[in-house]
Amino acid sequence: MIDVLCHSSIRIEEDKIIYVDPFKIEQKYNDADYIFCTHSHYDHFSPEDIEKVKKEDTTIIVPRDIEEQARNIFNDNVVIVEPAKEYQIKDLKFKTTYAYNINKKFHPKENKWVGYIIELNNKKYYIAGDTDNIEEIQNIECDIALIPIGGTFTMDYKESAELANTIKADIVIPTHYGSIVGEKEDAIKFKELVKDKKVEILI
Repeated sequence: MIDVLCHSSIRIEEDKIIYVDPFKIEQKYNDADYIFCTHSHYDHFSPEDIEKVKKEDTTIIVPRDIEEQARNIFNDNVVIVEPAKEYQIKDLKFKTTYAYNINKKFHPKENKWVGYIIELNNKKYYIAGDTDNIEEIQNIECDIALIPIGGTFTMDYKESAELANTIKADIVIPTHYGSIVGEKEDAIKFKELVKDKKVEILI
């Protein structure tokens, strides 16, 4: 089961419970086995919201520029990642991808921020993070892809549809719209442009 709680805040429940960029969490759940953060912006790395979903033994995965802050708050349960690497934590396998802007200054490539491809129950979940339609992600292979469509800080819905039509995925889910940037109608426009894939609108 997968939920887009709001914006880019994602919850995946299979045999493990995973949150990606938890944000605006309304109550204390404290049920996360793993928490993934794509980058350091407040709507993607929110210690207040992480506290609402983490357990005592939750593993928190963050890119390197968040390392000091994350370790100061969450101590030893922090794993540091970089783009284009493969990792295994306990029984969980995942890869990192590049996530950056091409013609905008908000997410520079040199920050080494990331997206993730997480393997759960023989499914691959691609969470793109805040990115444009960059060359490094155009050959992604996954079962479910969650990609931003809101524009301004990321791809807009047209650019996201171009990426969705390029990657190999069975299901595509739009994110990063309807709250801080992007209108809810963008998801409908995105869906109309995506070909040969199922689009699920969860916001």
